[in-house]
Amino acid sequence: MIDELVRNDLTIQSHVAVPINYKGRELAEPFRLDLLVEDLIVVELKAVETMHPVYSAQLLSYLKLADKPKGLLINFHVQNISQGIISMVTELFRDYPK
Repeated sequence: MIDELVRNDLTIQSHVAVPINYKGRELAEPFRLDLLVEDLIVVELKAVETMHPVYSAQLLSYLKLADKPKGLLINFHVQNISQGIISMVTELFRDYPK
C-alpha cells in the first residue's frame, strides 16, 4: 500500500509516534499511527473478519490525539477493498483549505 501511495506522489509516514498527554503528563508510551498521508490523513489498517465498533472509536481517538482532520479505517479481509473502507472526518476538516 505504501508503494502505491508513493507512486502517486503522496508523502507517507509509517508507524508515526504520537505522544499521549493525560492530565498534563505525557505517558511513557506513545501510540503509533499505521500510516499518515500528506500529514493530514490517518490510515488505520486491519485484516479482520469482523469490523467491531471499537476500531472506529480507536480511529476517532487517534484523529483527536494527533490533531488530524481525516481518517480512513481499511480492512483488507474483504473480497472488494471498497467494502472495507470507513472514512471519518473531524471538526478540524472544515478548517483545512480545499
